[in-house]
Order: sequence, then structure tokens, then C-alpha cells
Amino acid sequence: MTRKLLCCALALGGVVGTALSMLSPSRAEASCGAVSCFVVIGSQQQVSPKGMLTANFVYNYTPASPGPDGANTIPFANQETKQLILGNIQVDKLETLVQTAALNLNYGLTERFGLEVMVPYKWVQSIGQFGPGTVSNYDNNGLGDVMAKLKYNMLPTLRSMFVLDMAVYFPTGTYQQAGPNGQYAESTLQLGRGAFGFQPGFYQTYEILPHRLNQFSQGTWRYSLRNSDGYQFGQEFSFNAGFNIVTVPWLVLTEQINFRYKTQDSMDAALYQYEGPPINRALPVDLTVTSRSVPTTNFTFVGFSTGVLVNLWDYAQAYFIAQIPIYRDFNGNLQQNTSFVAGVTRSFQVLGGS
Repeated sequence: MTRKLLCCALALGGVVGTALSMLSPSRAEASCGAVSCFVVIGSQQQVSPKGMLTANFVYNYTPASPGPDGANTIPFANQETKQLILGNIQVDKLETLVQTAALNLNYGLTERFGLEVMVPYKWVQSIGQFGPGTVSNYDNNGLGDVMAKLKYNMLPTLRSMFVLDMAVYFPTGTYQQAGPNGQYAESTLQLGRGAFGFQPGFYQTYEILPHRLNQFSQGTWRYSLRNSDGYQFGQEFSFNAGFNIVTVPWLVLTEQINFRYKTQDSMDAALYQYEGPPINRALPVDLTVTSRSVPTTNFTFVGFSTGVLVNLWDYAQAYFIAQIPIYRDFNGNLQQNTSFVAGVTRSFQVLGGS
């Protein structure tokens, strides 16, 4: 499972309770997956003019819950004890809410090179109940993984822009946070990933009708290293495309399609299989601690995002965007519901500008 800005996501695990007490005296978290809300905001993706600093203050609201068929095959990942337990018990209640507030800064180093820094602050609220276990609540908040990105504008014309970029995620987010059972909450519930990540990408825009209609596209590939717990988040691929339409000088409509695909996470662990009544315990399958794929942490997501950008006189620009799922395949796990992004953009001419 994943999590990230502009969009962010984590998912809750529930409690196996007494059913797993014969394996460990503490409770285990379920390895859940969810996609974070992700939309394209041009002022973040573009290369600012030389000497110009563009600041974005962004808020993201992303809820997730099981699909209409429910969920009952979510595995339990315990990276502290190096155990991966394949589960098959009824999920009575499971939902998460991830909120992210982020400061995004873009500075034009030259007319073609730009630097971007993103500092996220996250709130994770989750609740779950598995089988006969008690309801478990998990709340966490704090700094997420800071991102720095170098950009190069290959096609700077009056009507077009084509930007290549390379981002690095630093493991600044809180990691190895304990859950309600006193053990580490699983990696997918942490505010950070506990390891460096790398994300090459591109952004393209073209004014079809000058000052009236422009199209854009954007794509990324994110790869995370394995962290100190032996957990590695799956690779993430995204592609987004859409249009911005100027209706009146102070109001812009944005319409876009967002695609995301993520591969399965992996972790260094021994393998167990949970057996229900009358055994009610997890039985060892392979006690060798080795790299194993974590089932149900992969997904495919397609969303339609619609919103408005409002020019606040000559001072700033505010925006509000809703992302509506149109296709979700979360492999029996948590799936993202309708999500929202709101923010304000402001540009400043700083030292070094022409």
C-alpha cells in the first residue's frame, strides 16, 4: 500500500485479537492498501520564471473503505517480528481517513531550470475490527517525507512547456510509530516510508486557444528503497491528462483524468497462514525469513477530477478540486472514495530575479 502529497493514503489494520494470541501475545495490524488522491495543479508542475518563487498551500482529504463485496483476505504484516500472516477472516469494520496539509515551493533557478520542495504534514485516522476481535483505533499525525525535485523545461515557448523532472523523497516522516498494541504499526500506517524514494517524471502543457483553453499531461514513476525493517513499498506509476478552460478572467475550470497503478509491497518475513474455527490460530508455512510479496497491497485506480481555480484579484489564486473514482481494482482491500483537494497559490519575485 502506499501513501504520498497531493494526495496521500494510508490504511488501517485491525485486530486479530485472541485468534492470534497463540502466535504472539500482542495484536497484529492488517496490511491494507489505498491510493492517495492525486491531481495535477499547474503551478506546482511548471518551471517558475527565473527568480520567481511560487508557493502552494495545499490541503488534501482522502477517505477509504472496503468495496461493495467487502474484504476478508487482508494479510497481517508485522515487520517488527518479521511475520507475514495470510488472513481469511471476516472484516466487520474497516475505514481510514488521511488528511495532508503541505507547503509546496517552486523557484526558478534559470529560465529553464527550476527547484521544487514539498513539506507535508499528515493526519491518519483509522478504525477496524476483524472477526471476533475488539474494535481498534489508530491515530497518528506529524511530518511526512519531504520531497525535493529538480526540473528542466525542454520546450519554453509562449504557448507550450515540456518539463522533465527528478524527485527525491527523504525519510523525514515519522516511522516505527507504535500502534495501540504497543508494537510498531505496520509500515503502510506510518507517516513516512522509512527509506529514500526516487521519482522521475514529466509535465507537458499547450495552449490550444491562447488565454482561453490549454491541455496538459503529466506522468511519474516512483521507486522506494527497502527500509530498515525490511519493508519495501511497491512501484507506483501515474498518468494524468486534462484541460483548463478560462470562462471569465477570474474563473478557470479544470477537468482531468487520473490513472494510478501500484505493484505489491514486499517485506522480509516468515510466512504463516491463519486458520479459523476450530483451530483459531496462525500456523507456520515457511519459517525462513526472506523477501515476500504482501498480497492486496497492489491496485489500479482511475479517477475523474473536476474543479475551479479562482483568481483573487492580483494577489493569489485559490482552487478546489474533487476526485471521483470511475474505476477501482484494489485486489480485495481498501479503496479510495471521493476525495478533495483545496489550496492557495501565491507568487513572489525574490532576489536573483531579472
